[in-house]
Amino acid sequence: MWEKLKETQPAVVKMLVNSLKKDRLAHAYLFEGPRGCGKKETAKVLAKSFFCTAANGPDPCLNCPDCKRIESGNHPDVHFIEAEGQSIKVDQIRHLKKEFSFRGVESSKKVYIVDDAEKMTPGAANSILKFLEEPDGEALAVLMTTQFHRILKTIVSRSQVLTFAPLSPERLVGKLVEEGISETDARTVSQITYDLEEGIQLCGENWIAQARNKVIQLIDEVSMRPKYAFLTLQEVWMPFFKEKKDMQLGLDLFLIWYRDVLRMQVDQTDLIVYTDQKDKLQEQALKLSQRKLGANLQAVMDAKRKLDANTAPQLLMEQLLLRLQEG
Repeated sequence: MWEKLKETQPAVVKMLVNSLKKDRLAHAYLFEGPRGCGKKETAKVLAKSFFCTAANGPDPCLNCPDCKRIESGNHPDVHFIEAEGQSIKVDQIRHLKKEFSFRGVESSKKVYIVDDAEKMTPGAANSILKFLEEPDGEALAVLMTTQFHRILKTIVSRSQVLTFAPLSPERLVGKLVEEGISETDARTVSQITYDLEEGIQLCGENWIAQARNKVIQLIDEVSMRPKYAFLTLQEVWMPFFKEKKDMQLGLDLFLIWYRDVLRMQVDQTDLIVYTDQKDKLQEQALKLSQRKLGANLQAVMDAKRKLDANTAPQLLMEQLLLRLQEG
């Protein structure tokens, strides 16, 4: 189990395995890092290692009743806390503290896993400090967060913080393909996010595939039919990229395209993301000078900054098309 996790999180696994070998686990851990990088899976393996009595070394046996019940999510002494609605409320933590006061159902051990710990209300966050300051018996707490900066400093100071690295683009592609997503879409998404859950969401309902097609269509118009580019912008682009976050993703796809053209020029075709568009990329690589290509990349980056500064999206895109059409 630990060996598999070590492939993606070597530093975290080394720290936890060494602590297990020396029987020196901290009473509280704060796992911080992006979604999809293995925090929850690591917390579950840690709980198994903590409870497993048949283990030979730090790896849990996976076959004993404790391991099997933790895997199925119904171990009486492993408690999983997550947001109810938009937050983790103080009543949830009070219930947790009440559980702490009881002896473990089958042993003196207890594990508490808090997902999205940054969603604790101020009352809940202050309430959980009681355990972190005065741990009771053989209890282990694992708090997980994607927004470390939102965690109370007093909680941070009383926990051992382990930082999870984001998935590499190649590993993210592999995991997305395992989820049934096409490699073309997976490669595109891997250039936009490190987050597995966000990647899956972007590929939902074919959104990323449609977004790619809109970008390719608009770039085609700019390159070959400049008179129609503004019509395509009005009729195709704006109705699809309605929200600001969608527009940012559309501009990200523009950047990826022009970087692919540059990769084609410098013979780095193995790094190309739009792998199904190599003919068009090659055509633009021959047509655009590196100076013009640099200017196009700069124009897209400027558009992203303007969007962050709340420039009207329609005006921003019209200005971008004019710059892309310049000689």
